[in-house]
Amino acid sequence: MRLVIAQCSVDYTGRLTAHLPLATRLLLVKADGSVLVHSDGGSYKPLNWMSPPCTLRTSPPDEARAEAGVVEVWTVQHTKTGDQLEVSIHEVLHDSNHELGVDPGLVKDGVEAHLQKLLAEQIEHLGPGHVLVRREYPTAIGPVDILAKDGSGGTVAVEIKRRGDIDGVEQLTRYLELLNRDPLLAPVTGVFAAQEIKPQAKVLATDRGIRCLTLDYDALRGVDDVDSRLF
Repeated sequence: MRLVIAQCSVDYTGRLTAHLPLATRLLLVKADGSVLVHSDGGSYKPLNWMSPPCTLRTSPPDEARAEAGVVEVWTVQHTKTGDQLEVSIHEVLHDSNHELGVDPGLVKDGVEAHLQKLLAEQIEHLGPGHVLVRREYPTAIGPVDILAKDGSGGTVAVEIKRRGDIDGVEQLTRYLELLNRDPLLAPVTGVFAAQEIKPQAKVLATDRGIRCLTLDYDALRGVDDVDSRLF
C-alpha cells in the first residue's frame, strides 16, 4: 500500500462529476489498484475514490497548472466505465510504501456467520424468486455478506448482523454506493438483515431505500417451526 499526504485538488468525471478544492489530504493506493482520497475527518469514509479495475498514470502538469502551483497530476481511469479521477498535487508532505501481506479477512461473530450461511442456503427468505449469487462478495472496501438476484433479475446486496444498528446501515450504504458504480451490477438495492433491528436503524434504512428483514435464528436452523405456533 502506498500512503501519500499531499496538498491537492481532486476532480471526478464520468457518470457524475465532483470537485474537491485545494487542501491537505491522504491518498491511498492499494495493491488491488483502488485509489482513495481521505480527509482528516469523516471517519472511515473516503471523500472520493476509484475502485478496480482501473489504471493510475502520473504526469507533469501542463503550463497553466504549473503556473497555478501543480507539480504532478495523477490520472486514475476505470477500465470498464471510463470514469476518471484526477488528482492535482501541489506539494507532497509524505510518501511511503508498505507491504501488508495477505489479509485473513474479518472474523465474524459465530452467530452472525451462521446467520449468513443459513440465509444463503434459504435465500427465499428474501422474497419469491431470489437466487444466490455468492457469499462474501469482494469489494474494494470489504466483502458484502450476500449478493443475490431478485425475481426480476435485479442485484441485491445483503448485510447481516446479529443486532442491527445505525453503523450496520452505514456499512451497507457504503457497499451500495460502490456496487452501483459497476454497470454490470447496477442498479443494486440493499437488504439489512438482523435478529433484532433498532428503531433508529430502521428509520435510517427506510430513508435510504434499504429494506429491513428480521431473521429468526431458530427457524432458520429448523429447531422452531413458526407455522405451528399458537402464539
